Amino acid sequence: MSATQLQSADPSQWPVAPGWQPLVDEFFGSSVGQKLLAFLRQRLEAGAVIFPPQPLRALQLTPPDSIRIVILGQDPYHGRGQAEGLAFSVAPGVALPPSLRNIFKELERDLGVPPPPFPDPGGSLVKWATHGVLLLNTCLTVEEGQPASHSGRGWEVLTDAVIRHVAQGERPVMFMLWGSHAQSKRALIDAGRHKILVANHPSPLSALRPPIPFIGCGHFGQARAWRDGQPGASN
Repeated sequence: MSATQLQSADPSQWPVAPGWQPLVDEFFGSSVGQKLLAFLRQRLEAGAVIFPPQPLRALQLTPPDSIRIVILGQDPYHGRGQAEGLAFSVAPGVALPPSLRNIFKELERDLGVPPPPFPDPGGSLVKWATHGVLLLNTCLTVEEGQPASHSGRGWEVLTDAVIRHVAQGERPVMFMLWGSHAQSKRALIDAGRHKILVANHPSPLSALRPPIPFIGCGHFGQARAWRDGQPGASN
């Protein structure tokens, strides 16, 4: 049980890649960061079950200088054992949530890539994260059974800073913005320097609906072509 949920509100227990450390330290040293930590401590002391166990895992697995693609999510899965600190990803062996099932469906439709074997890796997108895909939720913790329960508590200040940092980097990056929440971050990204793809959220509620259905959006094929066209592309 302990491996699937947050144990303490201590950022020193949440490792990140060295390139992210100054930004993370600055955030947790700020008044917003301190208020967020106080909130997390209070909820843990009250017995709340909070996911994921490592809120900053996306920043641990994907250093700034490795990022080629950014996929934005909203907040972590709120079912026990699901969230593993990466947007849309679930721990190996966990049943695929509907949105992730649609992501794999579009990947197969677009590129002919079959869904990964179950149970391992199943729905875990760790391999994506270690190959330059930043899987960033805009809120990084949630309470069991209570979606968006930690939204507006301060995480968004940190994740907006992460998006800006990537957008201000020297290398062009592709941003996949699925759904209105992710698309609300478009103002943080210089569209003249980076490639921005937009579509509906992969949720079954919107994946097949206008204006830009997720199923059929072709983002994965566009990502492959864009990546292969970048200077120094080798894989």
